[in-house]
Amino acid sequence: MKKKPNKKNEFDRRNFMRTAAGATAAATAFAGAAKGAGVDPNKKLKIGFVGTGGRGTGAAAQALSADDNVELYAVADVFQDRIDKSLTTLNKNKKLEGKFNVPPERQFVGLDAYKRVLDSDVDVILLTTTPGFRPLHLRAAVEAGKHVFAEKPMAVDAAGVRHVYETLDMAEGKPISIVAGFCWRYHPSRRVAYRKIMEEDVIGDVTSVYATYYSNHSKPHLDPSLRTDGMSDIEWQIRNWYNYTWLGGGGLVEQAVHSIDKIGWVMGDQNPIRCRATGGLGAPQVGDGNIFDHYHIAYEYPNNTWCHLASRKAPGCFNENADYIRGTKGTCILKKDPLIVDNNNETVWSHRPPRSGEANMYQVEHDEFFASIRSGEHINDGPRMIHSSMMAIMGRMSAHTGREITWEDAMKAEEDFFPNEKAMNWTQKYEPAPVSVPGVSQIPGIGGVETAKEKAAAAAEKEKAEAKK
Repeated sequence: MKKKPNKKNEFDRRNFMRTAAGATAAATAFAGAAKGAGVDPNKKLKIGFVGTGGRGTGAAAQALSADDNVELYAVADVFQDRIDKSLTTLNKNKKLEGKFNVPPERQFVGLDAYKRVLDSDVDVILLTTTPGFRPLHLRAAVEAGKHVFAEKPMAVDAAGVRHVYETLDMAEGKPISIVAGFCWRYHPSRRVAYRKIMEEDVIGDVTSVYATYYSNHSKPHLDPSLRTDGMSDIEWQIRNWYNYTWLGGGGLVEQAVHSIDKIGWVMGDQNPIRCRATGGLGAPQVGDGNIFDHYHIAYEYPNNTWCHLASRKAPGCFNENADYIRGTKGTCILKKDPLIVDNNNETVWSHRPPRSGEANMYQVEHDEFFASIRSGEHINDGPRMIHSSMMAIMGRMSAHTGREITWEDAMKAEEDFFPNEKAMNWTQKYEPAPVSVPGVSQIPGIGGVETAKEKAAAAAEKEKAEAKK
């Protein structure tokens, strides 16, 4: 019987699963979502909404559109003005009329506001804050027994990944749905294409993947002149969150992770053996932050299969979001409309959506999420959602250190960017790590760099030897 964590004590993510064996056990421990009795269509489902930015507001609109008998019941953010803006936007949507029940007393502001939403008798929680907070919020939601929609990624560092793996272990057997914001897996035409590849063997055995995520800057650095007198480090960094690894994970982990998720999908969500990556900071920057703006990652799988992800966010450059999946019989090209060509470059299959248009993948994921809650046939995206997040983090580790990284090393790495949750407050000072330098920057547990445990053991041995002299 598996030993369950002691819920009386707050979980310390810095000390969970430091060994590769523990990490592997966690990664394979999930039996999937439990079935339940379902929820009567006459029962109104109350939705809680944590993180009211642009993507969060979109997710809230999609959740409210997914079921006829739901209402937005409680919201939380660290900024009241963002709550106000989000509610104003949602209220303008005439299709959502009658689905709002969010008086001022259920609009919560602060770093702990998510707890008050969970305590407000909601049935469903939407977790759409900056992803550095995702492990903490996901743990609280699962402990509270709520159905969860969690925007990607699920964590921004190795410690956060281990934290989420344990949360998913805790969720096993609970009659709750956990749906991830890896929206491409809910895209109708992509689902058809992946069936052609993975079930119908149209391209044969996959021999390589080349995925691109080339785009302009979407979240530029805030000019330091916008930092007002008295604004704390925590407030400034949250306002400028995309540019700090501890909050967003960087463009690779926060955005290009979609393309990594598609690599994971076609490779059956098996662990890559290792990866090699390059990256850096090329475009001129204004203000602070500690992220890279371009990466190239090569993931090695069994049978000498290599899958590549190329990511760049810079103005004035070539843009593309596509996947090229090569097999022994042909290649699947995933751009606007999926296409499969044989080895002579002759089209053997193509997919055109109906004239009326294709269902929106963001809406589909919420439609299926709420349908699962009503039916009791619960969805659990948990194992694959954290696996794809870890693949992105692993790639960033390789690029930032300049080292080849194995999956096992990545899982046990002592990488923890997040400030101490217990001591974190709105006014505190917090200085993130500087921009990484490949070949110089190190991560304990990677490439022979000692972990804290190994350092302590070495120091103890040295002290013991000195005492004998």
